[in-house]
Amino acid sequence: MARFWRSEWTRWTLPCVSLAALLVGWQLLVRGLDIQEWILPAPTAVGSTALDWHTELFAHGWVTLYETVLGFLVAVAIALPISVLVVYVPALQSTLYPVLLALQSIPKVAVAPLITLWVGFGIAPKVVVVFLVCFFPIVVNTIAGLQSTPTAMLHLMKSMQASPWQVFKRVRLPVALPSIMVGCKVAITLAVIGAVIGEFVGSEEGLGYLILTSTAQSKTALAFAALAILTFISIVLYYLVELVEKLLIRWD
Repeated sequence: MARFWRSEWTRWTLPCVSLAALLVGWQLLVRGLDIQEWILPAPTAVGSTALDWHTELFAHGWVTLYETVLGFLVAVAIALPISVLVVYVPALQSTLYPVLLALQSIPKVAVAPLITLWVGFGIAPKVVVVFLVCFFPIVVNTIAGLQSTPTAMLHLMKSMQASPWQVFKRVRLPVALPSIMVGCKVAITLAVIGAVIGEFVGSEEGLGYLILTSTAQSKTALAFAALAILTFISIVLYYLVELVEKLLIRWD
């Protein structure tokens, strides 16, 4: 038990100390070099601005969070069945994979205006961008996980006359779960970026929109406050996915 608490203490203390050191160094750098606030605000100025704009930051942050989670869930709901089809229908791997790779290679910043043109304004284009950003990591990791099932286990299930559904449920899915969750953890961090990209194009709400407007008005401290909230959202969502992973995958 003592070892557990010591490891937990180390796990949380070191990042906090590193963050505190970074903020102190940032503060000293800005004050020591007398950098103007519109170029690089000090952490104290960012914190003060965040308090003054907390209502607006909360409202825009909620919009970005909603877009992020919704797009991520849509990506999971579509990517998992497609991955299963690719594994069970080998012909799809040679036909569908190049298409997925081509879609992944397209810069999302470049395609975001087209998505807005096709889908219209509102939340829909942001969700589509988040979906596109999240889809590929989940598909790739899920396919890799499903294909990593040991051949001996498949032969054993076949010798026991197990149905394809039983093989999938009892063998393939449990073996693939770690890879699936890795893909989800990668995707959820990219999802926040996708939401901001979508908000950069034709949006009137969200933290991405707030960053654009604040930088255009030289309110750099407000832009940094929005960036801090984006970082916080990304970290929280990552650890929520990690919590789901721990609940689904038990090693003991």
